[in-house]
Amino acid sequence: MRIYCGNLPFSATEDDVRALFEEYGTVHSVDLLYDRESGRPRGFGFVDMDDRGGAAAIEALDGIEFGGRNLRINEARPREEGGGPRGGARREGGPRRPGGSSGGRRY
Repeated sequence: MRIYCGNLPFSATEDDVRALFEEYGTVHSVDLLYDRESGRPRGFGFVDMDDRGGAAAIEALDGIEFGGRNLRINEARPREEGGGPRGGARREGGPRRPGGSSGGRRY
């Protein structure tokens, strides 16, 4: 079972999350997500567990306070097609202009 873990404190490590979930069953993997550009934690991740332990962890951990934040724990939904969190295709083309704008005048 793949479990979504949201609203994690930015200080949480994979070991912290593993220890939290191991109370409910065998943890196969922990995957915390980080921003590609800055390398900073994004505050969410995924835990893979057996079904019985995963169901117990969801029931027990959803909404609890962890590191000063109330966790959001639920069964992960399959990733939707579409290229990212906002959907749609990725932008093709050349390098981006400073400041994030790709439009405007070209020199």
